[in-house]
Amino acid sequence: MKQYSPDIGKVHTILMEEYARHKMPVVELIQAQTKEPFNVLVATILSARTKDQTTAEVVKRLFKDVKKADDFRRFTVEEIEKIIYPVGFFREKAKHLKKLPDVLDDKFKGIIPDTVEELIELPGVGRKTANLVVAIGFNLPAICVDIHVHRISNRLGYLTTKNPLETEMALRKHLPEKYWITYNSCFVSFGQNTCSPINPKCNICPIYKYCSRVNVKSKFLQS
Repeated sequence: MKQYSPDIGKVHTILMEEYARHKMPVVELIQAQTKEPFNVLVATILSARTKDQTTAEVVKRLFKDVKKADDFRRFTVEEIEKIIYPVGFFREKAKHLKKLPDVLDDKFKGIIPDTVEELIELPGVGRKTANLVVAIGFNLPAICVDIHVHRISNRLGYLTTKNPLETEMALRKHLPEKYWITYNSCFVSFGQNTCSPINPKCNICPIYKYCSRVNVKSKFLQS
């Protein structure tokens, strides 16, 4: 049976057009407003397991008093908790933010690094956060994979991977680099608005004809 794989270039173009019709994700909005990698880093840390609306309200409050990493030194962990509540896991995130200036000074001379390998050395930063900061904060090629990117890449038939890490590695291998920076943005927006985990809106899907759900079932690209 012939192997099926969607035309990812056409899919990306269509999804970027769809993305432009929806509200900009909070992390990208922070970048557009501030042009500061530090703000993008903090917003990304806070946004994990948190709705965009909540994150937007919290960062607006936080950035009134915190302009740079050193500013966290002026607050206790408890004070940071109160400022960033009600983001998900706010107590743990407050501890990470409190440690951030010390780790930045000790390892990177107080400068936000621009590589995934260096960013994951910061408190509270995993690969997803690091990739998003590189792509959005520094406008450098990086592939941020969250559950939307992982799920839809597999649902389309572009990949067959078991978890987000496998998806990131497979995309690094198969996805043309020119799509890396924006791949997360358009797929997350698409996943939030149309291609939901359960009962996706296939009747209004702009890339329906490219999806493996309606094309040949066969072997997919392997990671």
